Amino acid sequence: MSDLFARHRAVIPSWVATNYSAPIEIAGGKGCRVTDSEGHSYLDFFAGILTNMLGYDVAEVREAVERQIATGIYHTSTLYLIRSQVELAEKIAKLSGIPNAKVFFTNSGSEANEAALAAALVSRKANQVLAMRNSYHGRTFGTVAITGNASWKASSNDPFGTHYLHGADRQLPGYRNLSDADYIDACVADLRALLAAAVNPQDVAALIAEPIQGVGGFTMAPDGLFRAYKEVLDEHGILFISDEVQTGWGRTGENFWGIQAHGITPDFMTFAKGLANGFAIGGVVGRGDLLDGIRGNGISTFGGNPIATTAANATLDYVLSHDLQKNAAACGAIIIDGLKAAAGDLKVVAEVRGKGLMFAVDLADPATGKPAPALAAKAMEETRQRGLLIGKGGLHGSTLRMAPPLTLSEAEAREGLGLLVDALRAVDQGAVDAQAGA
Repeated sequence: MSDLFARHRAVIPSWVATNYSAPIEIAGGKGCRVTDSEGHSYLDFFAGILTNMLGYDVAEVREAVERQIATGIYHTSTLYLIRSQVELAEKIAKLSGIPNAKVFFTNSGSEANEAALAAALVSRKANQVLAMRNSYHGRTFGTVAITGNASWKASSNDPFGTHYLHGADRQLPGYRNLSDADYIDACVADLRALLAAAVNPQDVAALIAEPIQGVGGFTMAPDGLFRAYKEVLDEHGILFISDEVQTGWGRTGENFWGIQAHGITPDFMTFAKGLANGFAIGGVVGRGDLLDGIRGNGISTFGGNPIATTAANATLDYVLSHDLQKNAAACGAIIIDGLKAAAGDLKVVAEVRGKGLMFAVDLADPATGKPAPALAAKAMEETRQRGLLIGKGGLHGSTLRMAPPLTLSEAEAREGLGLLVDALRAVDQGAVDAQAGA
């Protein structure tokens, strides 16, 4: 155990997870590569949990932040006008497609989701929320309540009633062999039954959903499900919140916002992570009448501060001017197609899925077909040894999930694919050998 890791364990809570048996300290970075404190270089396919969206040491972001710091103003609070905050809000409101949109800035995705929930609950005078099974929305009291993954719930106490819908659980026996259309029909029928028998629709504020589930292992509903859900919700005036913390800004390649794959415009969208390329920022963009309707006085001490919004303006401008959504589609296709081609020879790979630069590999025991978190942990070590950083997640902790910076080049995409496939082959061979030895 390194001295720093020992010190970490002594003062940081035990539930704060770290990757790898011997966690690394990232000491430097440039582009899509980082270097640890021992001088080892890595191609980064997880980007600080999708937060270093442009990669590392991006001149346009660094120089913009340096100019703001040079003014001497790092913080003022929302009690004063902040030019960079207003400019950023104008851009996001326009990009959202939500009519008469307004934006409230926070420090994280958890806080953004809390704000959206507050607006929906007040507007509807409701005390119930709909969420998705296998979802994750944050670690605050309200967002833990709507998280549909028990391993990420610190408490079962809820500030409101939560009811979980189907949509990303097609592995269940009753849904496994259904077509997309039949699965959508079954999910919608279940929603109608829920609103008829389990909860009065008048008591429901909103459905909150991730277009692609992050912590859930990049699982996703078939395109069109949320449109079908919204048709039912609209019959009762129930609002729709799209959690775009991981899917926004063009990451999926096919759309700028993940929810656009379902052909709808939600009432709210929440965002965070990559918007400021590593500076802490989050927020909610939504119908102005709904955000204006939150009762009581309100400010934000740090949300939308000059440093974070300056970084976010520079980051968003870079995403748009360099058409990084198109790059995500191109590089993602290289990797996802390559993984699917390699998977046929790998007994430990149960599924490959993804959109754009947001893709995942489910690992399973080749003998039983059951999710194999131990194999996922082994794959993490194998990729690190080869100079590739990836993430892990899923309901069972058996999913490798990856989301490189949107600036990834096609050459880097092929390089990362090669490293990942080589690591998976090593894991596969080890599992086959272990099975033969048994």
